Amino acid sequence: MSQTGKPFKRILMTGAAGGLGKVLRDRIKPWAEVVRLSDIADMGEARPGEELVPCDLSDKAAVMKLMEGVDAVLHFGGISTEAPFEAIMQANILGVANLYEAAYKHGVKRLMFASSNHAIGYYKTTDMLDANMPTRPDSMYGISKVFGEQMSRYYYDRFGIETVCIRIGSSFPQPANKRMMSTYLSYDDLTELLRCSLFAPRVGHTIVFGMSDNDSVWWDNRYAAHLGYRPKDSSAKFAHLFPDTSDFPEKDDVTTIYQGGKFLLDGPMFK
Repeated sequence: MSQTGKPFKRILMTGAAGGLGKVLRDRIKPWAEVVRLSDIADMGEARPGEELVPCDLSDKAAVMKLMEGVDAVLHFGGISTEAPFEAIMQANILGVANLYEAAYKHGVKRLMFASSNHAIGYYKTTDMLDANMPTRPDSMYGISKVFGEQMSRYYYDRFGIETVCIRIGSSFPQPANKRMMSTYLSYDDLTELLRCSLFAPRVGHTIVFGMSDNDSVWWDNRYAAHLGYRPKDSSAKFAHLFPDTSDFPEKDDVTTIYQGGKFLLDGPMFK
């Protein structure tokens, strides 16, 4: 407990200039006396209770400095779409390796890692998955998230650093297609999932599927029940946006046959 009565003195959030970083920026302030925000893109001006620290995650020395005085980490940094492997390697693979080494060196005990449903995107939409099933990435981006999950596993097993890997589904104001009716994660539910992951007494190494209480689901969160996450929103309120009653998945359409959606059409992307 910090001197101000807030649970943490300083929380670091990487990827603060990204889509979800912008959404979460004000939402996470009640949890810490200071929120340290980082990105390589413009984050604007610092607001009360914030520290802005631009940082390239592939720069080990910079990441080591970024982690000074941090109590917990929300890692949303890196590339969030498919891209050539060289770029993915720097931002998402080397970046997460630097982050965990810095967390270890500075004694940080818990991280929330923004993983992705694209770590398991080559499962079919007729499959029901739990966290113990093997990964099946659908892209270079998905491979980088599998790497991050395994890096966090290693740092937990060897050094006891706890991580909740959140396999984020589709966190937007509303679903953009029928696929997202199953993967939808509202901003409020994402915030609640982060809160649960941050404040649960013990999380060890947990993989949780980031989804709201949707009617149609592909993922089973039985192995993350200890987090106490209870989503309150549902994609059902958007059903009117997709009145087409045709079958899902659609025959010969890989973007509906496989859980990864359009990411199956985006790669491989080598230079």
